[in-house]
Amino acid sequence: MKKKTILNLIKYHTEKNEIGFKNEAYTIAKDFDSIGDYKLAEYILSLISDSNVFVPQEVEGKYSFLRKLEFNQDALPLPDKIMSDVIGLVNAVGHNAGINKFLFQGAPGTGKTETAKQIARLLKRELYIVDFEMIIDSKLGQTSKNISLLFKEINSIRNADKVVILFDEIDSIALDRTNSNDLREMGRATSSVLKALDTLNDEIVLIATTNLFNYFDKALVRRFDFVVDFNRYTREDLLDIADILMNNLLNKFKFASKNKRIFKKIMSLMEVIPYPGELKNLLKAAVAFSKPGNEFDYLRRLYSAITKREANDLKQLQSEGFTMREIEILTGISKSKVSRDLKE
Repeated sequence: MKKKTILNLIKYHTEKNEIGFKNEAYTIAKDFDSIGDYKLAEYILSLISDSNVFVPQEVEGKYSFLRKLEFNQDALPLPDKIMSDVIGLVNAVGHNAGINKFLFQGAPGTGKTETAKQIARLLKRELYIVDFEMIIDSKLGQTSKNISLLFKEINSIRNADKVVILFDEIDSIALDRTNSNDLREMGRATSSVLKALDTLNDEIVLIATTNLFNYFDKALVRRFDFVVDFNRYTREDLLDIADILMNNLLNKFKFASKNKRIFKKIMSLMEVIPYPGELKNLLKAAVAFSKPGNEFDYLRRLYSAITKREANDLKQLQSEGFTMREIEILTGISKSKVSRDLKE
C-alpha cells in the first residue's frame, strides 16, 4: 500500500470527507484484488457496503458510480404522441406528487437518451449517468453490493431536486430473473435494483432506458411510475424529422443551399426510413463530406447513400419523379441537355 493512500485515508477521516474516504477504501480493495488477495478485498468492500459511509453532498460532489453529462440547447424533434408523454412527464415532476421514476423503452436510435437530456434541460436540473463499468463485477455477489452502494450514493446527493439520474440501457444490470438463460448473478443484481428503487429519494428524477423491453423483468417494470414507448414513429413522422434535422445542419454549414422538394423526394426513395439516431448520422455525413463551393453536392451524396448508385442515370431519375430542373441540380448537366438526352 502506498504512503499516499494511508495519508489520504487519515486526511479524509479528519476532514469528515466520507465520500473521499469511501473512494480511497474502494481503491485499496481493488489493489488487493489485483494482486490476488480476494478475501481481503471482499472484506473491505463488505465493510464499505455495510457501513453508512455516505453523507449528503453538493450536486457537484465527487462520485464513484455517477458522471455528469453535458447537454446542448438543440431542439429534439419527436412524434406528437411521444412529445405529449414527455410534456406530461415534465408536468408530473413539477407537481411534486412523488412521481419520479420513468422507463424509456424502444429500439436503438429512437431518441431515448437525447430525450433524457432535454428533460433535464427543461427541468433545469443537472444530469448524471450511471457508470455501469464501475457497477458490474465478475466477483460473486459484488455487482449486487455495488448496486447498493450506487443507490446510497444517489440518495446522499444534497439538492436532490436539482438532479436527474440516467440509467442508460439499464438492461445491463436488470433482465428477467425467470429466464433460464440469465446468469444467476444478474438475477441477484436485478433483485438488488428492485429493492433499491423502493428506497429512492422522491425528489430525485430517475430515467432508465432499455432496448430489450420484452426481456425486462416485469416486477422491475412495476417499480417505474410511467413507461414511455419510443417505437411510435410513422413514416410521415420520420420524413418530417428528417426535414428538421437537415434544416438544423444547413444552418451550421452555410455553404450548402436548401432545396426542400428534392430532399423530400430523395428521402421518400427509402423503403424503410431509419430512426433519428441513424438518420442524423446519414444526413450529417452527406453535408459534411460535400464539396465546398458546390451548394447541392450534399443532395447528390445523400441520393447515392440511399440508392447505392450515382445520380447519373437520367431515365432512372425521371422515373423516380424528379423534374428536369431537379435532375439538372442532381447531375450537374444542363436542363437543355437533360431534355435532349431523355428524348433520345
